[in-house]
Amino acid sequence: MKRKKNVTLGEFIIENQSSFAYSTGELSKLINAIRLAAKVVNHEVNKAGLVDIIGDVGETNIQGEEQQKLDVFANDKFIQSLKNREIVCGIASEESEEFISINSNDERNQNKYVVLIDPLDGSSNIDVNVSVGTIFSVYRRITPVGTPVTLEDFLQPGKNQVAAGYIVYGTSTMLVYTTGAGVNGFTLNPAIGTFYLSHPDMQFPETGTIYSVNEGHYIHFHQGVKDYIKYCQKEEEDRPYTARYIGSLVSDFHRNMIKGGIYMYPKSSVTEEGKLRLLYECNPMAFLAEQANGLAIGGRSRILDVVPTELHQRIPFFVGSRKMVEKLQEFLDKYH
Repeated sequence: MKRKKNVTLGEFIIENQSSFAYSTGELSKLINAIRLAAKVVNHEVNKAGLVDIIGDVGETNIQGEEQQKLDVFANDKFIQSLKNREIVCGIASEESEEFISINSNDERNQNKYVVLIDPLDGSSNIDVNVSVGTIFSVYRRITPVGTPVTLEDFLQPGKNQVAAGYIVYGTSTMLVYTTGAGVNGFTLNPAIGTFYLSHPDMQFPETGTIYSVNEGHYIHFHQGVKDYIKYCQKEEEDRPYTARYIGSLVSDFHRNMIKGGIYMYPKSSVTEEGKLRLLYECNPMAFLAEQANGLAIGGRSRILDVVPTELHQRIPFFVGSRKMVEKLQEFLDKYH
């Protein structure tokens, strides 16, 4: 269905609410809460360097990474926004060791959704003024409504997601999301603080000419990935491909979805389990990719079929244009 541009995000949510399988208005309120927090975080990101918001806070998060000031700020703002709207029963953040249960032991609380979020992906790039982003994922809870949420509500395979998306804070700020009926992108007009539909029905080109991987770790990659990288670099009619790696998953994914390409963060002899988080990064991006005619795998398996075992589980991640991921799969299969 061809969608018209210049529709605000609020109007779009209302117009398309009936197409959502669980149309009760809650999901619309949830997306609106994320929209509000995104505008607040965008304001702070754009002030970085003018105020004391860049740099680390001298602490590490559950991932063992130094927390940036903006990490903490973004985490607080998204959690606060979701709590204040009283629309979710649980939140899990990449920045927090445990999930947060929100009034879910109150029988009057009928909230059905849990949210998993990476508040500020690529935050180490803030100090050098490179694009960063936010990633979010939404599930319907498994445990009974009116009871406290449990870990089971968060450890669901990605195919159970009811919504997912990201915000990229770049030369313009965009919110891109799906509820399982295609992917649409909205650009913020900073003059009036409103998101407008700017990229309707986003699709990965079937193939592309960009590969995104941290080649500084090449020596540690498994042989199938090394062979594919050499394939990308080989002089042929349609190659070599162009290497583009920003170091922010949101930014690399966003570029590749628009221009055509593949993003790779493989396991290695150093990070045998992979580095990216299944629940906060891989699942939402895989859901978006499949809704936009792309593919996402973790090696031999489809990302969205993986059953999580830990809240902060890591996994290898390959996502992008369909034909490029299929070609990579051929190289990986040679060594299994």
